[in-house]
Formats: sequence, C-alpha cells, structure tokens
Amino acid sequence: MREMVVRESIARLAKSIFDRGLTFGSSGNISVRVDDGWLMTPSGSTMGNLDPSRISKLDDACNLVSGDRPTKESTLHIAMYEQRPTTGAVVHLHSTHSVAVSCLADIDPANVLPPITAYYVMKIGTLPLVPYFPPGDADLARAVREMASKHHAVLLANHGPVVAGTSLEEAVYATEELEETARLFLMLKDMKTRCLTDQQVAVLRETFPN
Repeated sequence: MREMVVRESIARLAKSIFDRGLTFGSSGNISVRVDDGWLMTPSGSTMGNLDPSRISKLDDACNLVSGDRPTKESTLHIAMYEQRPTTGAVVHLHSTHSVAVSCLADIDPANVLPPITAYYVMKIGTLPLVPYFPPGDADLARAVREMASKHHAVLLANHGPVVAGTSLEEAVYATEELEETARLFLMLKDMKTRCLTDQQVAVLRETFPN
C-alpha cells in the first residue's frame, strides 16, 4: 500500500475516533507499520484534525526521518511491534470508560474486564493492567513490553488502553470494543450480571484466537 494512502487512513480513522468522543484534545495516538519503519501521529497533535503530510515517520531504528516529532508515547507502540511480529498497527486512547475502569481499586490486574460479551472475548480476550508510570516513562514502555508477547491489548493504570492489531482497522475496532465493554462493565457493576461461562469463553478463544 502506498504510504500516502496509509497516512490518509490514519487521519480519517483518527478523526472518526475524535468525533465520536473516544479521545479528547491532544490525547491519544496511532501508529502503523510500513515497509521501512513506522508512521505515528505527532506529539501534541489532535486526532480530530491531522495533516497526513505531517504524520511522523520513523525508520527501523526509530529515528525520525520525516514529519513532525512523534508522540512521546512512541515507546509504547514500539514495544508492541517488537514483541508481536504480526502487528500492523497500534492504537492508544484515553477513552473515558476504559480510563475509568483503569482507576478502580478492586479490579483483577491479571484480567481487568470479565467476559460480558462474545465480541469482547473475540477481539480482546484477556486484558491485563499495567502498573502506573508517568506518560513517556521508560519503565512504562518496559512494563508494556513484558506483557506484549502474551497480550495484544493492555490497560495502563490511570491512563488508558494500548491495543495492537494486524491492520489499522483491526486495532481501531478492537479498541472500540474494549471501550464499549468498559462502559457496560461500569453500568452493570452494582448489578448481578450473567457473564459468559468458562466453557463458552474457551470455545470462542479456540474459534477466534487473538
């Protein structure tokens, strides 16, 4: 795929995410793997109005070769790519309901959200919580790297989700499914809820491996 087409796809999907209130201000970032490196949304940019020509391009050694300076959270993206060779894109948002769940004191850090729906299991599977570190901190990237080989999606404590996919569309759709499940979880939190059984989850994971 031509690089300009990828740049335009990033801008188009980023605007869709922004317009639907899944991220705000200059928060959130997207990256896509290309033949000779990565394209990433620039530092301080708003996903609601990206200029495709100014999207950052990094080479295989993570050096900036064109465009604006990349997001300060580029290390989170690189950690996913390094540990998951089939990753084609990574999405990181500060989406409201996912962030809210990441702030709760009583969640299971090994698997934050229960299997409320089949599509959550199919698109996310197991979601571990990464301990809190300041944005851009090297220890945050290190913690993500440690989990990325086993999980294509993680939730950063008091921060938001990082989701990898084989394509940009797949990463965006999975992030949206995570946010919707977080919203359902918060809605149902004080109610007796019928989640999928272990057997139902096992069938889904065998049929639709993450």
